[in-house]
Amino acid sequence: MSKIILVTGGARSGKSSFAESLCKDRNNKTAYIATSIPFDDEMKARVKKHKNSRPSEWKTYEIYKNIYSIIQEISKEHETVILDCVTLLVNNLMFNSDINVDNANQEEINALELYIKDQVNKLLDEVKATDLYFVMVTNEIGMGVVPGNKLSRIYSDIVGRINQLIASRSDEVHFVVSGIPMKIKG
Repeated sequence: MSKIILVTGGARSGKSSFAESLCKDRNNKTAYIATSIPFDDEMKARVKKHKNSRPSEWKTYEIYKNIYSIIQEISKEHETVILDCVTLLVNNLMFNSDINVDNANQEEINALELYIKDQVNKLLDEVKATDLYFVMVTNEIGMGVVPGNKLSRIYSDIVGRINQLIASRSDEVHFVVSGIPMKIKG
């Protein structure tokens, strides 16, 4: 039977390190699903730092779209999975779609959000059909002021609702503040 764990917190809160520790404590058969697209030197350096901090036995899958399509394959090789991170997953699905979010009407925005929810629900359904210990990392971006521009508001709204969806379907949820994890569900 699978177990889904959501780890959330602010930027540089220690959530990725905590998620990795959950997996390191279990076994060395961990898969790491990286959802980032390193588009500049700074992002490439971040990705390299993340890779270097992980045990060398962990296998990395770089994917952000149709992740559900590789879950059964992953479950044949691995017992534990980290997906880092949901926030970049949403970002990449939004900005690699056919919709120009800045100029989109509400109907287009709603369709985009439904597409992203469908991607996440399919992923969670696939995970639930396995015995994986599946840890998802996300940023809690809704604790500040409402963003001042349309694009940022749309992004924040969609990420917030996706986080709620994942939390509702997770067995455990942890909130990390200043490197200190707090279990808030499960």
